[in-house]
Amino acid sequence: MDYTLNIRGQLIDLNEPMVMGILNATPDSFYADSRQQTEHDMAVRAQQIVAEGGGIIDVGACSTRPGGQPASEADELMRLRRALGVVRRELPQAIVSVDTFRPSVARMAVEEFGADMVNDVSEAADEAMMRMVARLGVAYVLTSVQPTLHDTLLAFARKVQLLRDLGQKDIILDPGFGFGKTTAQNMQLLDRLERLQVMQLPLLVGVSRKSMIYKTLQCTPAEALNGTTALNTVALMKGASILRVHDVRQAVECCQLVAAMNRVHEDN
Repeated sequence: MDYTLNIRGQLIDLNEPMVMGILNATPDSFYADSRQQTEHDMAVRAQQIVAEGGGIIDVGACSTRPGGQPASEADELMRLRRALGVVRRELPQAIVSVDTFRPSVARMAVEEFGADMVNDVSEAADEAMMRMVARLGVAYVLTSVQPTLHDTLLAFARKVQLLRDLGQKDIILDPGFGFGKTTAQNMQLLDRLERLQVMQLPLLVGVSRKSMIYKTLQCTPAEALNGTTALNTVALMKGASILRVHDVRQAVECCQLVAAMNRVHEDN
């Protein structure tokens, strides 16, 4: 599929997959090494994402880790204002995604800091968020919490139609690995990922250091980079357009190797 995203009037080609680097402005993300608490650390992280080849910086200020307690709206707004201010100061031209489930937070990020994309991590993307994003006119990542491919497709079909009716243009589908699924269900969904191409929309895959990896390998999130690289490669071979990751350089290398393999296949 030939996919593009309209970012500030410029078409971004997704024929070669992009890497979305995670910038966590939270004190409680499940992967401790990903937490950036000072403005200096945020600046270093944002610059690292771009230097290592990341095409999108995904800024989040409210952890969605299993069993965690979401930050209050006031805390999320405060953390995001600081983080987004740093990113825009350091890298004013970077493509910035805001990772949130609150329409009010999405509005602040777009209107105050020019965020280019809303990565909706709510457990059930509701109409309020969809209406907000359609009004803001930015790209939207729709996440599924459904446990099976069948249910994911049904939910995506219904919500994509609603988004189209609201006038939303750029839609990206995230199958929601780690959201509402057992380890086995996560693996089954990844195994069948190519079937989501029927939606004719770009796919975002975020498996980075998640429990489907570290529980299977009986290790910790800190030890799950190799497993992440393996599953990122699988996702790319099954049609992922964007990889959301903690480890940008390694994911970019996955993209380069799969692209090289695909070019050889096309030449033959």
